[in-house]
Amino acid sequence: MQPNAIPGTAASSYPSYNTDPLPADATGMASNAVTLAGRIKAGISIANTLDAIGGETAAGNPRITLALIQLVRQSGFTAVRLPTSWNQYADQRTGRISAAWLARVKQVVQWCVDSGLYVIVNIHGDGGWLDNNITADAQAAVNARQKAYWEQIATALRGFDEHLLFASANEPPAKNADQMAILMSYHRTFVDAVRSTGGRNACRVLVVQGPDADIDLTCSLMNARPISADTVPGRQMVEIHYTTPYQFTLMTADASWGNQFYYWGAGYHSATDTAHNATWGEEADLDVLFAKMKRKFVDKGIPVVMGEFGAVRRSTTLAGANLQLHLDSRAWFLNYAARRAIANGLLPFYRDAGGMGNNGSAIFDREANTVFDRQALTALIRGANGLGP
Repeated sequence: MQPNAIPGTAASSYPSYNTDPLPADATGMASNAVTLAGRIKAGISIANTLDAIGGETAAGNPRITLALIQLVRQSGFTAVRLPTSWNQYADQRTGRISAAWLARVKQVVQWCVDSGLYVIVNIHGDGGWLDNNITADAQAAVNARQKAYWEQIATALRGFDEHLLFASANEPPAKNADQMAILMSYHRTFVDAVRSTGGRNACRVLVVQGPDADIDLTCSLMNARPISADTVPGRQMVEIHYTTPYQFTLMTADASWGNQFYYWGAGYHSATDTAHNATWGEEADLDVLFAKMKRKFVDKGIPVVMGEFGAVRRSTTLAGANLQLHLDSRAWFLNYAARRAIANGLLPFYRDAGGMGNNGSAIFDREANTVFDRQALTALIRGANGLGP
């Protein structure tokens, strides 16, 4: 069976994995979402690793090590996001997740918590079983799988204190009100499954994703208090991602419809390579989008996780003065986005997908456990602490 297949009636017959619910335990869980948000400054999303389809190293990155987590903390980050795949490690007939994989994720979470980091664990793209099935026909089967997986994840990680947060999904692509209603049923299943396991999960801070993790869609389609019937008030956050403008953050080749942006920011445009200056999505546009999230959610007591942001590094596409201008403008983007995120109540998580070559995004050399991109790291950490680059 393909990883994103929804087996219909088979999925509906998953057994309950909430086999040992515990009484609610508030030990180490005193902080609500707003209080926790105030402690999270610079975050890093360790991408293409635990979420990699085919295994932890399938995307070309090494396994996460304690040394890497300690380096993350020593470098000034206060939180880690762990995108995680589960479906490929589960029995497709019963929905049972491999005990070895649950133990591996628990090990990495333990390293983060022991290092003093806050940590977010999600169900990521995971082969598309949720993302590709935001439809009425698949709704019951997806909810059954969501329930089965989150009962197991929540039970396995139930012992961690408030340093651990759970996130329902990644970038679920709902585009209209009907799809949004279906997506919210998936989020509600997530919340109910986690809460039902009891212990510290009864009051753990939980994160639900806006449609497509897009700011405009989230502001237009998601309620200001997304899971209004959560049994514990004040324990939820909303997640969006920030990849604006695409031509600067992710685009890796000029196209017939437009060029890449190598140079972002009013003070960083090229006088000689004008075809690759940003023409939209710069400081003023960023400020407008972040302010929308603040008004819609933060001002109402719902902190916002900016779970992925960043920009690829064109290290061999450019040379000489153009390369330096690009790197300086990229540092400015990272600094400005992190600084303005914090100012608006958004929690910035840089997406480190690995890759130290052209169009890579690595901050760290994960093999050597050293800082690879000092300029980007400094810009990020300073920005998250309210300082310029």
